[in-house]
Amino acid sequence: MVRFKNRYVLCQVVAEEPRGRPCIEERAVGSAVKDAIARAYGDYGLACCSLAFTVKYLNAYTGTVLLRCRKDFYRLLCSALPLVRQLESRGLRCPCFLSTLHVGGTIRSCQKFLIQYNRRQLLTLLQNCTNEEERQRIRQSVLSCSLTEEPSHSGEEEEEEDEDDGTETD
Repeated sequence: MVRFKNRYVLCQVVAEEPRGRPCIEERAVGSAVKDAIARAYGDYGLACCSLAFTVKYLNAYTGTVLLRCRKDFYRLLCSALPLVRQLESRGLRCPCFLSTLHVGGTIRSCQKFLIQYNRRQLLTLLQNCTNEEERQRIRQSVLSCSLTEEPSHSGEEEEEEDEDDGTETD
């Protein structure tokens, strides 16, 4: 059995009005992208990209979208993304465009890139701060961005776990 390889395209929805972002839905993004592919490449392009095309992740508040397509046709998808001019959901039209941030082979690689991208954005905000209170909040946000697990809150739990192991300590 042959495994089909996919590519994941990490995009950002750049809306003219940031208040319009919460109305964005996965279905609306998917249909807008498919319409753009159909306009650019016709039925052939739409059929090629529709084989494994899905919206894997959407965060309407940050405007982050993760799209999946087959490896052979990801260039068709990436070249059609600038043709998306608006998203329509719940009867509302949100004028916006999709900006490609990263193309990766796995969801994990896209997540790692997104963490680094957000850190760079926060550092840029930190440099543009006007007062100390804003700087303090942004520093806290930067420090909270990590992939490490949080340590346990009490030392008592750790001691209880060590006793249950059945190992002897000196």
